[in-house]
Amino acid sequence: MRSRRGKTLTQADIALWRQVARSVKPLPGRAPIEPEPAPPPAAPSPTETSVLVVAVASARTSPPAAPPLAPIERRLRTQLRRGRQEIEASIDLHGMRQDEAHLALHGFLRREQARGTRLALVVTGKGGPAPTLFGDERGVLRRMVPHWLRLPELRPLVLGFEEAEQRHGGAGALYVRLRRPREHGP
Repeated sequence: MRSRRGKTLTQADIALWRQVARSVKPLPGRAPIEPEPAPPPAAPSPTETSVLVVAVASARTSPPAAPPLAPIERRLRTQLRRGRQEIEASIDLHGMRQDEAHLALHGFLRREQARGTRLALVVTGKGGPAPTLFGDERGVLRRMVPHWLRLPELRPLVLGFEEAEQRHGGAGALYVRLRRPREHGP
Protein backbone atom coordinates (compact mmCIF):
# COMPACT_ATOMS: atom_id res chain seq x y z
CA MET A 1 0.00 0.00 0.00
CA ARG A 2 1.25 3.49 -0.79
CA SER A 3 0.61 6.70 1.12
CA ARG A 4 -0.49 9.92 -0.57
CA ARG A 5 3.13 10.98 -0.82
CA GLY A 6 4.10 7.79 -2.63
CA LYS A 7 5.86 6.24 0.36
CA THR A 8 5.35 2.50 0.76
CA LEU A 9 3.65 1.86 4.09
CA THR A 10 4.81 -0.90 6.39
CA GLN A 11 2.41 -3.47 7.81
CA ALA A 12 2.73 -1.73 11.18
CA ASP A 13 1.69 1.59 9.59
CA ILE A 14 -1.30 -0.05 7.91
CA ALA A 15 -2.40 -1.81 11.11
CA LEU A 16 -2.10 1.41 13.10
CA TRP A 17 -4.11 3.33 10.48
CA ARG A 18 -6.88 0.71 10.53
CA GLN A 19 -7.09 0.90 14.30
CA VAL A 20 -7.36 4.69 14.17
CA ALA A 21 -9.95 4.54 11.33
CA ARG A 22 -12.16 2.21 13.40
CA SER A 23 -12.14 4.64 16.34
CA VAL A 24 -13.27 7.73 14.38
CA LYS A 25 -16.91 8.81 14.28
CA PRO A 26 -17.93 9.92 10.76
CA LEU A 27 -19.39 13.36 10.08
CA PRO A 28 -23.21 13.57 10.03
CA GLY A 29 -24.59 12.32 6.71
CA ARG A 30 -21.45 10.40 5.86
CA ALA A 31 -21.07 6.64 5.89
CA PRO A 32 -18.30 5.21 8.03
CA ILE A 33 -15.17 4.40 6.10
CA GLU A 34 -14.49 0.74 6.23
CA PRO A 35 -10.80 0.03 6.22
CA GLU A 36 -9.60 -1.99 3.27
CA PRO A 37 -9.18 -5.65 4.06
CA ALA A 38 -5.53 -6.42 4.41
CA PRO A 39 -3.82 -9.09 2.48
CA PRO A 40 -2.62 -11.78 4.83
CA PRO A 41 0.23 -10.04 6.57
CA ALA A 42 3.70 -11.40 6.35
CA ALA A 43 5.26 -11.94 9.70
CA PRO A 44 6.28 -8.46 10.85
CA SER A 45 9.81 -7.90 11.95
CA PRO A 46 10.39 -7.59 15.70
CA THR A 47 11.11 -3.87 15.21
CA GLU A 48 7.77 -3.24 13.46
CA THR A 49 5.90 -5.19 16.13
CA SER A 50 7.51 -3.26 18.99
CA VAL A 51 6.86 0.08 17.27
CA LEU A 52 3.18 -0.80 16.80
CA VAL A 53 2.80 -1.96 20.40
CA VAL A 54 4.46 1.21 21.72
CA ALA A 55 2.35 3.45 19.44
CA VAL A 56 -0.93 1.80 20.42
CA ALA A 57 -0.01 1.70 24.13
CA SER A 58 0.98 5.37 24.17
CA ALA A 59 -2.23 6.35 22.38
CA ARG A 60 -4.29 4.56 25.03
CA THR A 61 -2.35 5.80 28.06
CA SER A 62 -1.99 9.48 27.16
CA PRO A 63 -2.53 11.62 30.24
CA PRO A 64 -5.77 13.59 30.49
CA ALA A 65 -5.61 17.10 29.11
CA ALA A 66 -4.93 19.85 31.58
CA PRO A 67 -8.06 21.78 32.60
CA PRO A 68 -8.48 25.03 30.65
CA LEU A 69 -7.82 28.43 32.18
CA ALA A 70 -10.76 30.79 32.61
CA PRO A 71 -10.59 34.59 32.65
CA ILE A 72 -11.53 36.42 35.82
CA GLU A 73 -15.17 37.46 35.58
CA ARG A 74 -16.09 41.12 35.12
CA ARG A 75 -18.09 41.13 38.35
CA LEU A 76 -15.10 39.93 40.39
CA ARG A 77 -12.83 42.52 38.69
CA THR A 78 -15.32 45.26 39.59
CA GLN A 79 -15.51 44.08 43.20
CA LEU A 80 -11.70 44.03 43.43
CA ARG A 81 -11.44 47.52 41.93
CA ARG A 82 -14.04 48.90 44.36
CA GLY A 83 -12.50 47.16 47.37
CA ARG A 84 -15.52 44.91 47.97
CA GLN A 85 -13.60 41.68 47.39
CA GLU A 86 -10.73 40.74 49.65
CA ILE A 87 -7.60 38.99 48.51
CA GLU A 88 -7.33 35.93 50.71
CA ALA A 89 -3.58 35.28 50.40
CA SER A 90 -0.53 36.81 48.77
CA ILE A 91 3.07 35.99 48.01
CA ASP A 92 5.85 38.39 47.08
CA LEU A 93 8.31 36.82 44.64
CA HIS A 94 10.27 39.85 43.53
CA GLY A 95 13.91 39.75 44.49
CA MET A 96 14.01 35.92 44.17
CA ARG A 97 15.93 33.94 41.58
CA GLN A 98 13.82 32.09 39.01
CA ASP A 99 14.32 28.65 40.56
CA GLU A 100 13.51 29.95 44.05
CA ALA A 101 10.46 31.82 42.79
CA HIS A 102 9.15 28.80 40.87
CA LEU A 103 9.40 26.53 43.91
CA ALA A 104 7.91 29.18 46.20
CA LEU A 105 4.99 29.79 43.81
CA HIS A 106 4.26 26.08 43.43
CA GLY A 107 4.33 25.48 47.20
CA PHE A 108 2.24 28.59 47.88
CA LEU A 109 -0.48 27.60 45.39
CA ARG A 110 -0.68 24.02 46.72
CA ARG A 111 -0.86 25.21 50.32
CA GLU A 112 -3.49 27.87 49.61
CA GLN A 113 -5.65 25.51 47.55
CA ALA A 114 -5.58 23.01 50.43
CA ARG A 115 -6.72 25.82 52.78
CA GLY A 116 -9.65 26.61 50.48
CA THR A 117 -8.32 29.96 49.26
CA ARG A 118 -10.16 31.13 46.13
CA LEU A 119 -8.28 34.35 45.26
CA ALA A 120 -4.58 35.04 45.74
CA LEU A 121 -2.22 37.84 44.78
CA VAL A 122 1.18 36.99 43.32
CA VAL A 123 3.59 39.93 43.36
CA THR A 124 6.31 39.60 40.72
CA GLY A 125 7.66 43.16 40.70
CA LYS A 126 7.78 45.25 37.57
CA GLY A 127 11.47 45.02 36.85
CA GLY A 128 13.47 47.95 35.60
CA PRO A 129 13.40 49.40 32.09
CA ALA A 130 17.15 49.03 31.48
CA PRO A 131 19.30 45.89 31.28
CA THR A 132 21.69 45.23 34.14
CA LEU A 133 25.48 45.42 33.95
CA PHE A 134 25.91 41.90 32.53
CA GLY A 135 23.10 42.11 29.97
CA ASP A 136 20.52 40.21 32.00
CA GLU A 137 17.05 41.54 31.41
CA ARG A 138 15.11 42.86 34.35
CA GLY A 139 11.54 41.88 35.08
CA VAL A 140 12.20 38.18 34.46
CA LEU A 141 9.63 37.03 37.02
CA ARG A 142 7.04 39.37 35.54
CA ARG A 143 7.40 37.47 32.26
CA MET A 144 7.92 33.97 33.68
CA VAL A 145 5.14 33.71 36.29
CA PRO A 146 2.30 33.82 33.71
CA HIS A 147 4.15 31.12 31.77
CA TRP A 148 4.46 28.98 34.91
CA LEU A 149 0.77 29.42 35.73
CA ARG A 150 -0.09 27.96 32.31
CA LEU A 151 2.06 24.84 32.79
CA PRO A 152 0.23 21.49 33.07
CA GLU A 153 1.68 20.91 36.55
CA LEU A 154 -0.09 24.01 37.93
CA ARG A 155 -3.31 23.80 35.93
CA PRO A 156 -5.03 21.55 38.51
CA LEU A 157 -4.43 24.38 41.01
CA VAL A 158 -5.03 27.50 38.88
CA LEU A 159 -8.46 28.39 37.54
CA GLY A 160 -7.33 31.65 35.92
CA PHE A 161 -5.18 34.74 36.37
CA GLU A 162 -4.98 38.37 35.27
CA GLU A 163 -2.90 41.44 35.88
CA ALA A 164 -3.82 43.10 39.17
CA GLU A 165 -5.48 46.49 39.60
CA GLN A 166 -3.13 49.41 40.27
CA ARG A 167 -4.00 49.47 43.98
CA HIS A 168 -2.75 45.85 44.30
CA GLY A 169 0.46 46.28 42.28
CA GLY A 170 -0.72 46.78 38.70
CA ALA A 171 1.67 45.32 36.13
CA GLY A 172 3.89 43.95 38.90
CA ALA A 173 1.24 41.62 40.34
CA LEU A 174 -1.31 39.03 39.27
CA TYR A 175 -4.66 37.97 40.64
CA VAL A 176 -4.75 34.16 40.68
CA ARG A 177 -8.02 32.28 41.10
CA LEU A 178 -7.54 28.83 42.57
CA ARG A 179 -9.58 25.76 41.80
CA ARG A 180 -11.45 24.03 44.59
CA PRO A 181 -9.48 21.13 45.99
CA ARG A 182 -10.74 17.77 44.79
CA GLU A 183 -12.35 15.68 47.45
CA HIS A 184 -11.07 12.14 47.51
CA GLY A 185 -13.77 9.66 48.41
CA PRO A 186 -13.29 6.68 50.77
